[in-house]
Amino acid sequence: MSLRVGIVGISGFGGGEAMRLIASHPSFELVYAAGEGSAGSRLADRYPGVPAKLAELVIEKWDPEALPKLDVLFASLPTGTSAEALARVPKDVKIVDIGGDHRYVAGWTYGLADVWPTEIAGQGRVANPGCFPAATLTALAPLLADKLIEPGNIVIDAKTGISGAGRGGADSRFGYAENNENLVPYGLLKHVHMPEIATTIERLSGGSAAGLVFTPHLVPMTRGVLVTVYCRGRATTDQCLAAARRFYAGRAFVRVTEKPPQTKWATGSNLAFVSYAADPERNLVIAMGVVDNLGKGAAGQAVQNANLICGLPETAGLDGVPVWP
Repeated sequence: MSLRVGIVGISGFGGGEAMRLIASHPSFELVYAAGEGSAGSRLADRYPGVPAKLAELVIEKWDPEALPKLDVLFASLPTGTSAEALARVPKDVKIVDIGGDHRYVAGWTYGLADVWPTEIAGQGRVANPGCFPAATLTALAPLLADKLIEPGNIVIDAKTGISGAGRGGADSRFGYAENNENLVPYGLLKHVHMPEIATTIERLSGGSAAGLVFTPHLVPMTRGVLVTVYCRGRATTDQCLAAARRFYAGRAFVRVTEKPPQTKWATGSNLAFVSYAADPERNLVIAMGVVDNLGKGAAGQAVQNANLICGLPETAGLDGVPVWP
C-alpha cells in the first residue's frame, strides 16, 4: 500500500527530519513539499543528499487550497502560523501538526503516541506534542498513572540542543557564535509548552498540576533533550522502574534504564529513554527523560502518529538505530 504524503514547512529542521524519515518509509510516498523562502527550488537544492527519486520534486509555495491529492499532510510550521491555513485543508486529508497550534484544541487528538496509541489510531487530525513535553510526560506518565507521585509542585529542569529553537534567519540569536561555550535559560515562567504539560499531568493523574515549574535551557549541541523532573512521592527507585516497565511493556520506542540517560543515546531515532532515582525518606522522586528533539520530539513521533492514524504498523519507517558516536 502506497500513501501519498505532503510536508509543509519542509525547509525547517522539523520538516527536513520528516522528509528524511518519509524518504525511506515503506508505505509513504512524498509527492508534495511546501515552504516559503525555498519555494521554487528543487528538493535536491535544499537537501543535496536526498534520494534520486525525490531530487527533482519542486518545493511549492504553501497554499492549502491548491493541494494535490494527498492521504496525509505533515505541517511543520512555527507556533501561531498554522491554525487558519490548516482549517482550509480538505477533511479527507489526514493531518499531523508538528507545530504548536492544535495541542488540546477541540477537534484535534493530542498525539502522545507511546501513552495513548489507541486514542490516536484512526483519527484525522492529530497534534504532535512539543519536544519538552515528549521527554517530560513519557517519564512522568507511569508514576502519575500508578499514583507514585503527587501531581502538584512538580519542577522540570530541561536542556535542549539548538535545533529545538528552529532554523531561524541570518540574524538569529541561535547561531554558533552566540551559543558555543554558552548555557542559556529561557521562557521563564511562561514557556509555550507549560499548558500542555500541565493539562496532561492532570489528565494522567486526575489531580491538579498547580505549582508546576518548568525551566528550559539552551545548550551548545545540535540536537537532543534531557529533562530532570523533581517530584514529591514516597516510592522507591525500584518501584518507579517497575511501574515504567509495566506501563511501557510491549511499546517499541520507550527504553527504561537503571542508568541516568544521555542525549546521545537517542540521536537520530524515535526512541525515548526514561529512568528514576527516589528517596522515600525525603519524599523525593527524580524522573529523567531523554529524546531527540527532532526525532521523538518532532518528526519521529509525527511519523509514528501517522502510522497509527493510517492503520500501519506503528514502527514503519522508524526502525533505524540511533547515530553513534
